[in-house]
Amino acid sequence: TSSGVFLLQMGWGDLGAFGEPSKETPNLDQMAAEGMLFLDFYTANPLCSPSRAALLTGRLPVRNGFYTTNGHARNAYTPQDIVGGIPDSELLLPELLKKAGYINKIIGKWHLGHRPQFHPLRHGFDEWFGSPNCHFGPYDNRERPNIPVYRDWEMVGRYYEDFKIDLKTGEANLTQLYLQEALDFISKQQASQQPFFLYWAIDATHAPVYASKQFLGTSQRGLYGDAVREIDDSVGRILHHLQQLGISENTFVFFTSDNGAALISAPRQGGSNGPFLCGKQTTFEGGMREPAIAWWPGHIPAGGVSHQLGSVMDLFSTSLSLAGLQPPPDRQIDGIDLLPVILQGKLIDRPIFYYRGNELMAVRAGLYKAHYWTWSNSWEEHSKGIDFCPGQSVSGVTTHTQEEHTYLPLLFHLGRDPGEKFPLSFASEEYQRAVERLSGLVQQHKATLVPGQPQLNVCDQAVMNWSPPGCEKLGKCLKVPESDPKKCSWPH
Repeated sequence: TSSGVFLLQMGWGDLGAFGEPSKETPNLDQMAAEGMLFLDFYTANPLCSPSRAALLTGRLPVRNGFYTTNGHARNAYTPQDIVGGIPDSELLLPELLKKAGYINKIIGKWHLGHRPQFHPLRHGFDEWFGSPNCHFGPYDNRERPNIPVYRDWEMVGRYYEDFKIDLKTGEANLTQLYLQEALDFISKQQASQQPFFLYWAIDATHAPVYASKQFLGTSQRGLYGDAVREIDDSVGRILHHLQQLGISENTFVFFTSDNGAALISAPRQGGSNGPFLCGKQTTFEGGMREPAIAWWPGHIPAGGVSHQLGSVMDLFSTSLSLAGLQPPPDRQIDGIDLLPVILQGKLIDRPIFYYRGNELMAVRAGLYKAHYWTWSNSWEEHSKGIDFCPGQSVSGVTTHTQEEHTYLPLLFHLGRDPGEKFPLSFASEEYQRAVERLSGLVQQHKATLVPGQPQLNVCDQAVMNWSPPGCEKLGKCLKVPESDPKKCSWPH
């Protein structure tokens, strides 16, 4: 069985199948109608890089090193000047799938470090078309270089120079390039009868949002909606391609997101997290509960809806299971195999841990969620107009200082109160019972936790994308400045 994972930056409320009222995602809605919708599916972190590291290792970021100890409970990722990346000691899904003869491709953003030792082709992927970072920029190539786009081992150009993104109109044809890459790769593997793993990690819905000319101005939701429509169209074309080639019944496809929709750029360039509180960067539901759809015609009963608590880390274990492989026995794996859920409708009892940097902020089991720490962002950042919860202030919950609730956790019943607006009374019997159970799970988790070496502590201007492999062939090498390692600053 081949498998494909689509990973984008979208919110729970961005799809029609999840209740988005503008009805602009017909292909994803059709995918849900033909497959299974997961309503309680989570990412491993409210930010991109740690989530992607978790997806590909099956392990929480605090274990695989994708976190910082420079400040308490801080979100960290892999900007250009980051020194760290995915450690060699971590085993990634594509490395393991190779044992079963899989050919593996990543299309889009990698985000697990950009120095040579962190290159995706050193970590199990056979092919890559995309970039090590998001399409930030444009930069002046003196203070900061523009981000390179790679084909396999070598760069083939840079964003804003060779891969245009018009910030005035929002026009860029990158999603079409990424779509064509996916179609060609699938055709090639089908022709050679090779099982494959395709990781389609596009970034059009990440600010600054972009879409191709034919999608610009077509959405009721502005430029963000245009980008969503183009992604929806692309997913439809990939699924149709699998059907036309006659391999849809041998291909397991999963669609989800690496964090909740970013609300800081709302409403013009921000998505929707449906009924949930806050968005990206936070450990409230809006930051970590994701849209998720599993599709596998002939195997997954159509129109299924699951309330299984799921995680992006489960895609690691589930993909191994599909390939007939066991997860590595020498390390703690946080993902579970979802096949019994998807194929037999089973429900597996398991907790969801909500981390922000080095701190366990909250835990969910069943319908209860306990917060041991809360904060959205600091007053200082908030006063600059950076708001992760626009229009959603909940007194004592969406705090602007880090508030500890270790001894009296804030408890919510997500069935009655999905928006986390009404904490249960500390005095109630329901509170006592639920907190006892959740705190037991937390103690168990913490007792066995061995944190990885933090990878996101040190930044250095010399490691930026000045002269990536292949730059000399294109005349795109830039002068590397003196090395000047510093502690990275993570304000959120």
